[in-house]
Amino acid sequence: MNAKKDYYKIKAENLIRNFARRNIEGYFAESSEAAEKKMLELIKENSLVSWGGSMTLQEIGVFDKLRAGDYKLLDRTAAKNPEEKEEIYHQALNADYYLMSSNAITQSGKLVNVDGNGNRLAALIYGPKNVIIAAGMNKVTIDEESAVKRVRNQAAPANSVRLKKKTPCAKTGYCSSCQIDDTICCQTVITRRSRQAGRIKVILVGEELGF
Repeated sequence: MNAKKDYYKIKAENLIRNFARRNIEGYFAESSEAAEKKMLELIKENSLVSWGGSMTLQEIGVFDKLRAGDYKLLDRTAAKNPEEKEEIYHQALNADYYLMSSNAITQSGKLVNVDGNGNRLAALIYGPKNVIIAAGMNKVTIDEESAVKRVRNQAAPANSVRLKKKTPCAKTGYCSSCQIDDTICCQTVITRRSRQAGRIKVILVGEELGF
């Protein structure tokens, strides 16, 4: 293991202890491959599974394994029209497992997320029996303030470019607190504790993943 991997592991172990104080289960995976394996270990076969938009999950590659496995999937990419996609958003709130990443995570164990439609944040807050979050160690910040700054000036501009949004940040690379219809920053949710112990599970990955 190289120095960066050692550093990530030490940092993750401390964060996992802080998660435990917040009723959140934490795990450390040294690689994307290990993260994918852990996610599949946590998901029971024949269960109903859905997920939110996530570059991290795409990079980990877990979707192919889920589609090839023995699971019941609510996959919005399979929707034939916007109405069907919207219905999947609602059905996902009854999933056994909901997969997502987090835009930022504080070293004290808070999850900081900003969303446009809000379906991902709705599922994080309430509904699915289990929420499994995978996040690269690049998303860990010192505190809540730095986490929000990270989302506004790194994650949101990059995602706006990816989604081809006509936002100022997609042109400049930083947030200007725009109020245009194309903004993807409509809701901000800070999760400081899981009401149900272990409902939220976070897999910290010893790599730089997502935005």
